[in-house]
Amino acid sequence: MTMDIQSQDQLPPVSLTKKARKELIIKQVNIHTRITYSDLVSLINVSEDTIRRDVNELADDGEVVKIKGGAMSIAYHYGHESETYAQNSKAVIAEKTLQLLRDDMIVLIGGGTTIREFIKKIPSTLRATFITVNVLSAVELLDKPMIKTIVIGGQISAYSQMTVSGEVFEYLSNIKADLCIIGTNAIDPANGLTDSDWETIQVKKAMIKAADKIAILAIAEKLNTSMKMKIADLQEVHYLITEIPADSPEIQPYRAKNLTIL
Repeated sequence: MTMDIQSQDQLPPVSLTKKARKELIIKQVNIHTRITYSDLVSLINVSEDTIRRDVNELADDGEVVKIKGGAMSIAYHYGHESETYAQNSKAVIAEKTLQLLRDDMIVLIGGGTTIREFIKKIPSTLRATFITVNVLSAVELLDKPMIKTIVIGGQISAYSQMTVSGEVFEYLSNIKADLCIIGTNAIDPANGLTDSDWETIQVKKAMIKAADKIAILAIAEKLNTSMKMKIADLQEVHYLITEIPADSPEIQPYRAKNLTIL
């Protein structure tokens, strides 16, 4: 079963003004990092031509980055880190994630603004090997003197900025990292981790198989949301890290899945 990217009680009115449509597009792009035209059509209940015009205008105004088939958060684009959405929340998540690190670990890591916040907070004394499919994550890791950084090469997806070609799958099939740390565009107790881009999903599936433990980083606004295609069930995940307290009521459905909540 597929679900909208918002829960039913959050759905917008049937008809929105152009200004309201644009505000909703910006909000959804910021929450989910990237969003497809088809997702926006389902959410806002207008034609794809209307959505494309709105996105084109927002891109011209510097509010979003236009990508193939949809839009991406301006903060995810290189050089715009100061505009990171929910930066304080992501900084809290980053601090919590640090407790999973140990010297001499092999860590498989994805990309995204929350991941970048985490990398910035890694102690300069940590001695470890980090393997990534994201060039921007690799650039951030270069500031850590005791970390050996390995970038898995290949074609880079315009949607996720991850390497997505055959070399990635071959490399991942031959390693077993201690820990995999990735973000997600949507997470829901029933539907697990989901996304809208097939290539991105396949790489994340391979990353999950290539590690002993899996940690998912997600701001609270991504909880209880779902996109079109599944990455993994929550039973495949070991840690869920959000900015809200681990004993918050909204976290309880995830705790019921035997996740460790940080």
